[in-house]
Amino acid sequence: SLLYLQEPSNKRVRPLARVTSLANLISPVRNGAVRRFGQTIQSFALRGDSKSPSCAQKSCSKSAAPTPPKRRNSVLWSEMLDVNMKESLSTKEIKRQEAIYEMSRGEQDLIEDLKLARKAYHDPMLKLSIMSEEELTHIFGDLDSYIPLHEDLLASLGEATKPDGTVEQIGPILVKWLPRLHAYKGYCSNQLAAKALLDQKKQDRRVQDFLQRCLESPFSRKLDLWSFLDIPRSRLVKYPLLLKEILRHTPKDHPDIQILEEAISIIQGVLSDINLKKGESECQYYIDKLEYLDEKQKDPRIEGSKALLCHGELKNKNGHKLYVFLFQDILVLTRPVTRNERQAYQVYRQPIPVQELLLEDLQDGDVKMGGSFRGAFGNSDKAKNIFRVRFQDPSPGQSHTLQANDVFHKQQWVNCIRTAIAPFQRAAAAAELKELPELSEESEENNPSAPNVKAQKRQSAASGVAEMELDESTSECGSALDSEEAKGAKTHRTSSGHRKTREKQLSGKRKETLV
Repeated sequence: SLLYLQEPSNKRVRPLARVTSLANLISPVRNGAVRRFGQTIQSFALRGDSKSPSCAQKSCSKSAAPTPPKRRNSVLWSEMLDVNMKESLSTKEIKRQEAIYEMSRGEQDLIEDLKLARKAYHDPMLKLSIMSEEELTHIFGDLDSYIPLHEDLLASLGEATKPDGTVEQIGPILVKWLPRLHAYKGYCSNQLAAKALLDQKKQDRRVQDFLQRCLESPFSRKLDLWSFLDIPRSRLVKYPLLLKEILRHTPKDHPDIQILEEAISIIQGVLSDINLKKGESECQYYIDKLEYLDEKQKDPRIEGSKALLCHGELKNKNGHKLYVFLFQDILVLTRPVTRNERQAYQVYRQPIPVQELLLEDLQDGDVKMGGSFRGAFGNSDKAKNIFRVRFQDPSPGQSHTLQANDVFHKQQWVNCIRTAIAPFQRAAAAAELKELPELSEESEENNPSAPNVKAQKRQSAASGVAEMELDESTSECGSALDSEEAKGAKTHRTSSGHRKTREKQLSGKRKETLV
């Protein structure tokens, strides 16, 4: 039959796939294959693309060697105990020892991954001149220097482990060791620039081919290079969780209780400092990539920014892609551009200071993709996930209707902008409240008279414009003024005409504030 005739063909093809697959020429790292890794890659570079076309993706994946034993054979601490020892410990103590063992095992895995990143990626790429030493230093940073740091913790935990495998006290070890994690400030701060350079170098075919071959090999565990470079950061954020888990299973009368609480406070402080430093570095990274078309676009609040609250891609009402940055004091809209194979951001129109920024949360369908208002086109043109930002002062004439990819990203933007402008709204509301007594004193002069007719007309016109563009997000200011209005009305009861005049002025003032 046809199946019978095809069977021998399949049996001949599969061994060929195993021979030509890089995954099978590189055995797991534990057996010292890392030393031969450069030679293996070199032989493939000389050989060229000699892979048989008959090697389908499925057959190659089937022939791949198993993942390293340290990942496959993950054994719980309790599974290594003998029956008598297990019966002598309480369930709570077993869980506590499990949590301590998990921390120890994690340190061992981290050390192996850091060594792997150097031996399987950095050294071969340097030896084969796939990247320059400067580029590799920029991408890998001082990753090697953290290996002794984690080896010290692992050694301390080993010394504290009794012959029966239990650890009595771990708190003093952690309190002494955790402050040393401040060393990661520089590495984490450089991650954004390192990732950008790595992505740029991936456009090089040699780099792309090398990384793909590594990804297909068993030592990678299907993780790309960046996953290995990001392992230290992901490990850092796990420390508070690990410590809390140990603390949760520690008896209240145990001497570790207070010390573990102190250790948790230390690691949270370390992470806070690292995040702050990383945020400043990320902020400066994007500031350096801004390009200005006009000197008037430059604002000292951009250069002085230390925090980037939110950034990402949005579309304007014409459907053009913009990259928007919300720094702590100013909103900057840009157009992504490429300069000498490097990403840059061309500032689009005038940046809007946060204290002058107004936000309008628009409903789906309020604006069409072409920028027309409701009813101009068919329902198919209705835009979703939109909001509007503009200057408080209409004289600059800048208003941007922006569209997010989905409702989740829209809500993120709206929340970030509201959080940024909230302090300025409270300050403005407080300033308005201080002016209220002056308004009541001047009310006698605001009776109909020739000198004040123009002023009243201007105030009425401003109130009319303000009423057309009310912002829902500033309702707090209105409610605050309402309460002050009630308070003021109770205080000044000497004249009915006096009170009506004051209420009219407050109404106009509230509408201006709500814009």
